[in-house]
Amino acid sequence: MKKLYVGTAGWSYEDWEGIVYPPVKGRGFHPLEYLAHFIDIVEINSTFYRPASPSMAYSWLRRVQAYAQFLFTVKLLQVFTHQRKDFSQKEVDEFKKGIEPLAVKQRLAAILVQFPWSFINTAENREYLERLFLLFAEFPLALEVRHSSWDRPDFHEFLKEHKVCFCNIDQPIFQHSIKPSAIVTNPRFSYVRLHGRNYKDWFREEAGRDDRYNYLYTTDELADWVGRIKKLAEGSDRVFIITNNHYRGQALANALQIKNMLTGEKLQIPATMLEKYPVLKEIAKKLEKGQIDLFEEQAGAKKEAGEKEGSQKEDQD
Repeated sequence: MKKLYVGTAGWSYEDWEGIVYPPVKGRGFHPLEYLAHFIDIVEINSTFYRPASPSMAYSWLRRVQAYAQFLFTVKLLQVFTHQRKDFSQKEVDEFKKGIEPLAVKQRLAAILVQFPWSFINTAENREYLERLFLLFAEFPLALEVRHSSWDRPDFHEFLKEHKVCFCNIDQPIFQHSIKPSAIVTNPRFSYVRLHGRNYKDWFREEAGRDDRYNYLYTTDELADWVGRIKKLAEGSDRVFIITNNHYRGQALANALQIKNMLTGEKLQIPATMLEKYPVLKEIAKKLEKGQIDLFEEQAGAKKEAGEKEGSQKEDQD
């Protein structure tokens, strides 16, 4: 079983054409199957707008059947998180039925229960969360809240009691925005979502989805998160890392960087992305030379440790 799973939020974006996906596609091309060459996990966002059907879930499974460790997370339907009233047991059952094939095939990493920034920590809202957790208790749950009022030890304990994972997020920081963290509330798994840091458009009413999530993380910004992810890995069996800065394939570019920085694995990189994102060219050059670890200082540290060990042996001799 893998420890770290790095992937993107969604795969169906028109602006990924010619950047993530090749301009000329072979017969039978499917974007999900194509992405599975490069990443370990995908967050399904369409389930936020409408429940999946079992046939749709089976079609996703078929697309990744060649990748035995590939996983999915699914975003909970918005009626439960953004409307929060007048939902029926039928809607609960329909949502569960749609994702059941993923769970049965052990491809379901988690249900992401994501609330908006306006959802604040009140007694009423905690009661609502408890009710929601019970409704979906048979599935692994990850909770994303964005308001800083939730960032309290007693709330973290509340999540531990319900075996719900606290989603550690990166978002533009304004007053009362929850900050980056490395909090483990379920030892089975941790969850990270990186939304970008587009301060200008995050709360701008006229901004569309693409505007808000139009951000490319720098290597230094990702390095901070790599440190947090490693800390999460110390306290949980698996860590799911999702990049949501999806505009023009930036999510995949940053996901590939994170994957390389975390594991040093030899990566495949879509050829169409190398021209768009120079930082990926640098990774590709290093891989071609046989250097699978992006951090040269790690190699230097190993050399220094070896020299130190050698000098110690000389002293002992």
